[in-house]
Amino acid sequence: MRKKLLGTMMCAALTASLLAGCSGKAAETTTAAETTAATEAATEAETTTEAATEAETEAEEEEDTGDASMDNTRNQDEIGDNELLVVSFGTSYNDSRRLTIGAIENAMEEAFPDYSVRRGFTSQIIIDHVKRRDDVTIDNVGEALNRAVDNGVKNLVVQPTHLMNGLEYTDLSNELAEYADAFENVVLGEPLLTSDEDFKAVAKAITDATKEYDDGETAICFMGHGTEAESNQVYAKMQQVLSDEGFENYYVGTVEAEPSLEDVLKAVGEKEYKKVVLEPLMVVAGDHANNDMAGDEDGSWKTEFEKAGYEVTCLVRGLGELPEIQQLYVEHAKAAIDSLK
Repeated sequence: MRKKLLGTMMCAALTASLLAGCSGKAAETTTAAETTAATEAATEAETTTEAATEAETEAEEEEDTGDASMDNTRNQDEIGDNELLVVSFGTSYNDSRRLTIGAIENAMEEAFPDYSVRRGFTSQIIIDHVKRRDDVTIDNVGEALNRAVDNGVKNLVVQPTHLMNGLEYTDLSNELAEYADAFENVVLGEPLLTSDEDFKAVAKAITDATKEYDDGETAICFMGHGTEAESNQVYAKMQQVLSDEGFENYYVGTVEAEPSLEDVLKAVGEKEYKKVVLEPLMVVAGDHANNDMAGDEDGSWKTEFEKAGYEVTCLVRGLGELPEIQQLYVEHAKAAIDSLK
């Protein structure tokens, strides 16, 4: 019986621990300090994320987010030997959840008929909010993993819909490690933006999807979430890939990090554009897309670009709506499944 648990961060963490154990008291002290600092940073980041999520659920209380009953929560039992667990941060915007996360899950189900596709969300605030508002139950990751154990799953493939290899991916990797002995085989797939080929594929998908606006006088701006973690560099890399591919009128910014809205406004202002198209560089179109990007209040990307004199068009759709993005996640899941052979 083979036992597999793939995930470079888990290996890196184990290696670091082993090295620290061989380096004497000074190394132990340094490691302890570094661990404490890392824990505090992670806690702060988690608190910030949860606070933002609370704001999202409060902000959309008065909005029509769609019919929750149309969404397949994929928390059924009778899973069988093989499970493909699709893990997402989640969103309480019902239509976007169905059109993005649900569409990715549907693509997985079509591509891998020998696997039962199930869902797990990492945001408990979103799970609780959807349950309270719509009486719809969505498993968190722990519940989904326990469901797999109770159903006697032998081969578990976990494919995240995360954009990058950041704090959330690390948390998922660590949680999955606790279940390593519960299955014959466990494997964790890669996030959307991992390899150079991934960046090129995403760049092609978003430029193809917006080519009707590429008329020479329009700046096409994508808004990412942003993070204080090192993984924030994916946005600068995406900007570079777009430029290298000749898409000089495409711009990438973030809500909570760099490049900021101010950075994007400045870059756009250096050329003579008349119009601006805004679209989220996020898997779902939730609160950030509907309010921080397309909202009518001061400070939103839409409002600030209008103040600068541009005619603004907002495309409130998540990356998960694009078939090319869905297939890229399928390819990552396939690589994970193939590693079990």
